[in-house]
Amino acid sequence: MITLPAGKFHTYTCAAEYGKAKADNIRDKAIKAKAKKEKSKHAKAKKELTDNDRSFQLKKTQSIFNKFIRDRDSKYPCISCNRFHSGQYHAGHYRTVGANPELRFDERNCHKQCSACNNHLSGNIVNYRISLINKMGVDFVEGLESHHPPKRYTLEDLKELQALYKRKTKELEDAS
Repeated sequence: MITLPAGKFHTYTCAAEYGKAKADNIRDKAIKAKAKKEKSKHAKAKKELTDNDRSFQLKKTQSIFNKFIRDRDSKYPCISCNRFHSGQYHAGHYRTVGANPELRFDERNCHKQCSACNNHLSGNIVNYRISLINKMGVDFVEGLESHHPPKRYTLEDLKELQALYKRKTKELEDAS
């Protein structure tokens, strides 16, 4: 029996194999630590990119706004077909985001809408208009249909809107 600081071994070959395995283990740990550090560095860089990416922040803000609209109108039926469905609901814009980006985050322009009306019937806009007139009045609807000054949301605007609609959604959830 050979006695070394690491323990007792039958032969020098066993001791050498043990030493090689120990060195491999140390090397593997170093490789994993380096990979973890690189992953962390990559995640930080990605976060910085998305924090300063207007397109990403616009999508994120839209998602938070849409959730607020669905929660706000949860007790109401679809604005277009006036029915409750068991399926998915959307936040349907009366004046589309593509045609009127300045009304994208206007709460008065957006209401709970079933996916059938929003996707398959292109918003079911005729019935949407009728319901809006009944709900808000003809002057309001004509105001929505009139010209609005263009709006370009900055990163700061978008982050403020995210905070606002997160807070409003939380208030709705706390109230119910």
